[in-house]
Amino acid sequence: MKPLRVCVLLSLLVVALVFSYYLGQPSYRDSVIQAQDAAAQVSVSSSAHQIVGNSDRTAAVEKDADQRSKPGENGESHFDQYPVLKQPIWSVPAELGTKMPPLDAFILSKAMIEVRAKKNVIVVTFANFAFMDFVLNWVKHLTEYEVSNILVGAMDLKLLEALFWKGVPVFDMRSNMSMIDVGWGTPIFHKMGREKVILVNTFLSFGYELLMCDTDMVFLQNPLPYFERFPSADVLTSSDEVVNSVDDDSLEIWDRTWGAYNIGIVYWRPTFPAKILAKEWLKLLLGDDRIWDQNGFNELLRSNKTGPAVDNTSGLFYARHGELKLGILPVSLFCSGHTFFVQELYKKLSLQPYAVHTTFQFGGTEGKRHRLREAKHFYDLPEYYDTPGGYIVFNSSIPEELLNGGSHTVASHFKLVNYQLVQIRTAFAIAMLLNRTLIMPSMWCRFDRVWYGHKGILDGTKTSQPFLCPLDHVFDINQMLADLDELEFGPGIGFREYSFLENPRVPHEVKTSILKVELCNENKDCSSEKASISLGVLKLPKNKTEDQLVKAFDGYKQFKIFQFSTTEEAFGGFSDIVQEAKFKQRIKTYPGIWCCVMDKTPGHIYYDMYWDCKPNWKPLPPATREDDHKPR
Repeated sequence: MKPLRVCVLLSLLVVALVFSYYLGQPSYRDSVIQAQDAAAQVSVSSSAHQIVGNSDRTAAVEKDADQRSKPGENGESHFDQYPVLKQPIWSVPAELGTKMPPLDAFILSKAMIEVRAKKNVIVVTFANFAFMDFVLNWVKHLTEYEVSNILVGAMDLKLLEALFWKGVPVFDMRSNMSMIDVGWGTPIFHKMGREKVILVNTFLSFGYELLMCDTDMVFLQNPLPYFERFPSADVLTSSDEVVNSVDDDSLEIWDRTWGAYNIGIVYWRPTFPAKILAKEWLKLLLGDDRIWDQNGFNELLRSNKTGPAVDNTSGLFYARHGELKLGILPVSLFCSGHTFFVQELYKKLSLQPYAVHTTFQFGGTEGKRHRLREAKHFYDLPEYYDTPGGYIVFNSSIPEELLNGGSHTVASHFKLVNYQLVQIRTAFAIAMLLNRTLIMPSMWCRFDRVWYGHKGILDGTKTSQPFLCPLDHVFDINQMLADLDELEFGPGIGFREYSFLENPRVPHEVKTSILKVELCNENKDCSSEKASISLGVLKLPKNKTEDQLVKAFDGYKQFKIFQFSTTEEAFGGFSDIVQEAKFKQRIKTYPGIWCCVMDKTPGHIYYDMYWDCKPNWKPLPPATREDDHKPR
């Protein structure tokens, strides 16, 4: 039996060698990929995500996806039966006299992608209904630059229907996702990340180049010609790097860039290495619910030694076992929230950015929205630009000494910000009493804000001192918009971004309906009050109390804007102590924190709207955990 056994073993060895040889050949590997692609052509349903066993999860997802890839009972494409789904973007179905097709027609299919794709490229984002305005803003910016090869994935039926009736090309991700803002880091947030990875696999399996985007970013010019410059790249990714390694429109230098790859803007080509990466990414995430999709992406690309460069000119380099050609998009052109809003890097390099992603901000979804509004890159509904009751605006005056005098320290930063907080506090009081919306002033800071201890300005960045800081660096925007109980906190106070009146979407009749308010001394230089009104100027005696202030403006409600020359001495105080107490309760919740003092836990310092009412106030972190709360 020994000779027979030896023959059998030798035969098995030969078969194994032949099999391993063919396994490594492109033709064999491509056939494997194609077979796997067939099982990942649409999104995962909620049933697949409910499976507990990690070892069974991938198989369950592929089985579910295979079933979802068949649009009708017999597998026919329902999409092709409805011409309304092939209309140009913004073609409103109601105006075309059509009804909404059945849900089966919205299942993602190759036919649907083919209608929209150009040069074999498709641009995709996805969301639930909570981000409807972000989706419309994203689409609007792209179509302004004549980019129409767009598809939007809807994670719930409410968004699907809303986008259909707006004329936005939409497909059903069949995610059964919640319609609310789920918040960063929550289990549903992680589920949304997995849906993104499934979409990447799906589009690549159909053979299309894919620009996958988050909805909290906007394009500022057509980005597709930029990606065309790197035809050999498998993947081009944005980055969280805050220090630029190039001063022009080249890709970042790969071995001088250490920031995390950011998956908010990633360009994929349907190459074999890209498909392998996408599938390994999906497998990694489905195997562990705790992994953030971006961390998984970085783990895979950085798990082995990166480099060398692909060539001497393109900026591409090898990653992922030396098989994938990767490029890092320039941080001055595909901007993060830091390089765009804080450093304004593109201005300093005289470049025109392609995109901005609202990262590096501190106000959640509301903060992202406000950042884009400050930059005039958010399309709100018309009523946002013509608020009932009108507006209050004031000229914020800051002494040069506070801006540039002395050293840049925590103390000098707070001295600058605190000076502005007193003016803003008065402006909020006037806005509340006159039932008007406050247009926030520009906020100036000496120190940057991050999540950890630092020296004030991040090393290597081009951040100016002082700099025009986003509102969320100082204020808690979520709290400013919170629906607080009026019995305890008094009436809500609306506000707008500092750039509001510069926005071309504000109607001309709003911008030009201005009553200028100049403060004067009672019985001295206020005598020309009546004559001045004809010139659109109201001379207001200084330090009017609550009742006096309301009475002074009673006859001028026809003006859309009350423009104060200053808020210093513009308000003499409340006469109603109950009203004052409620106002204080509300306004105390508005400020945020500065972060952070180095080598101190906790190291953050709370801003205080009433710092000047507290003797010996100093900008210090909480002394104990018990002291770690908003000022009272």
